[in-house]
Amino acid sequence: MPNGIIIIDKPQDWTSMDVCAKIRGILHEKRVGHGGTLDPMATGVLPVFVGQATRGVEFAENARKEYVAGLRLGQITDTQDTSGHVLETRPVQVTGDQVAAILERFRGLQQQIPPMYSAIKVGGQKLYDLARKGQEVARKPRSITIYELELLEQVNETDYLLRCLCSKGTYIRTLCHDIGQALGCGGTMFSLRRTMAAGFTADQAVTLEDVQSQGEALLLPTDSLFSDHPILLLKSDKMEKRVRCGNPITLPGTPDGTYRIYSQDRQFLCLSQARDGTLTSLKNFFGA
Repeated sequence: MPNGIIIIDKPQDWTSMDVCAKIRGILHEKRVGHGGTLDPMATGVLPVFVGQATRGVEFAENARKEYVAGLRLGQITDTQDTSGHVLETRPVQVTGDQVAAILERFRGLQQQIPPMYSAIKVGGQKLYDLARKGQEVARKPRSITIYELELLEQVNETDYLLRCLCSKGTYIRTLCHDIGQALGCGGTMFSLRRTMAAGFTADQAVTLEDVQSQGEALLLPTDSLFSDHPILLLKSDKMEKRVRCGNPITLPGTPDGTYRIYSQDRQFLCLSQARDGTLTSLKNFFGA
């Protein structure tokens, strides 16, 4: 059965679940999930997990992501992007230098109010369902972190391209909206491309047509998700048996941290946390 990760360059107008459904059909594998939703209008890096690799989805969802976003000043929409209805247009008397300067305000730890057009639930109902009924409800701000935010290009008098490296839960269209508000002219997002997710980059991304023609050959190994963690190779059958039974193992002198654990024949077994010389599994990736 296929196991591994495919980095898809998500096409515009597809949902992330559409992509998963397509891959499910191509590879004939029911266990398919993605590592972080992209809106239909967005394109770019969508890690798709297949088979036993789906156990790693949570790690990809929680990882940093990078985007190139199109900010359009002078326009406010109900969805905070150009797929929605225009609520207001305003004159734009803002320079590129002013746009670059205002970005400093949005770097670092932020409190961001999620948009109404989102899948977040309030009172058991998804916000976008309420929004489609014309309702707006109070939303609690959420803590996010914007690690890097820079102006890449001024396209014309109203349109700008921004690069943003951010934490899980960041709404880029809300960032565009908020930047527009801070500049006093309003803003909305006219394009979005994810260039990195969970360490996977656009250079690694393939199209759905590639998957159709090449299939499982495009699967990356599951442990590629954890390439920034050091490798620890088990030295005995006893240790391997304990790991496969879900028991901690003792390795005195092992520095505290997170490790990729491999069997003696270099099969990736699990991601483990070392503390005071004891390794405890965070997530197992071996078969039954």
